[in-house]
Amino acid sequence: MKIKAVVDFALQFGVKLTFNENLLVERDGRIFLLNNQIKPLLVKGDFFYAGIFLGKIRANKFFPSFNLLSIIATQKANKIIVDQKAGWLFICGRDIFKKGIVQTYGRIQRNCHVLIFNEFGECLGFGRVLTELTQQQPQTDKNMPAVANVLDIGDFLRRERKT
Repeated sequence: MKIKAVVDFALQFGVKLTFNENLLVERDGRIFLLNNQIKPLLVKGDFFYAGIFLGKIRANKFFPSFNLLSIIATQKANKIIVDQKAGWLFICGRDIFKKGIVQTYGRIQRNCHVLIFNEFGECLGFGRVLTELTQQQPQTDKNMPAVANVLDIGDFLRRERKT
């Protein structure tokens, strides 16, 4: 289940990841990627954090970590680069409008998942495409939401503010 959840998530971005299943460890629904040096040091299930945190499974749904998004980002994934204003609004939890999109990469179609990058090449999170992102867009369409925010780097700060 653990490797399937991670691999299936990456496939949503058009990326086929492969992992050595012996180096994936699950603890309390959290999935970690270890290396050959760390693996022998772990006492069966007696750790809080080890290696690279890839995400968690809760109620049979996979929630990725930003470490996993970074791994996916190094591949030829579905990506969108946004301008400075759209990037700021995205990390504040807002959706991306067509007018904020600078460049697209990969096979981007409606309802697919895309990684969101700023113009400096930093991964800001990911979203789900709401509409076609063709270059020949009527001017009125540029003010419509194009990508729904699913997870962004500002999420942690917003969660902290609630406590």
